[in-house]
Amino acid sequence: MEGMDVDLDPELMQKFSCLGTTDKDVLISEFQRLLGFQLNPAGCAFFLDMTNWNLQAAIGAYYDFESPNISVPSMSFVEDVTIGEGESIPPDTQFIKTWRIQNSGAEAWPPGVCLKYVGGDQFGHVNMVMVRSLEPQEIADVSVQMCSPSRAGMYQGQWRMCTATGLYYGDVIWVILSVEKA
Repeated sequence: MEGMDVDLDPELMQKFSCLGTTDKDVLISEFQRLLGFQLNPAGCAFFLDMTNWNLQAAIGAYYDFESPNISVPSMSFVEDVTIGEGESIPPDTQFIKTWRIQNSGAEAWPPGVCLKYVGGDQFGHVNMVMVRSLEPQEIADVSVQMCSPSRAGMYQGQWRMCTATGLYYGDVIWVILSVEKA
């Protein structure tokens, strides 16, 4: 076999490159992760389906489609207003987590933006809260009703701002708490 010249069909090679996984949920999750959660699962599925579920091609298609005229809002985390990083909370306790955020961009946020749970521990059933459109440099507080886990330990969850079209933007906002029995 050494020194054997083999001509491989480019179409066949393209098909083999897609064989890493055929689990569409895994491909959607990986697409989201690679884009830094800038796109919702439905948007990821659109680009993956358009490229025959080839992850590399789908990411290329996304950037080809979005690059020319995309205007991404900006958001900066300012501070924890309630429940600071690592603060202790008793098990099974309702609490309100409040963050102070800022539109750090030069344009007002579009209507319909929200803060969405994107990973880690969720702390209850709320996975999204609507946020009013902020003017450039405007600061606002955003609150979410949460409940601490029933078991002692360190827990963390991540939240991100999201446009009505599913584009994630701005800093990742964290909830980090220590659940300790009283």
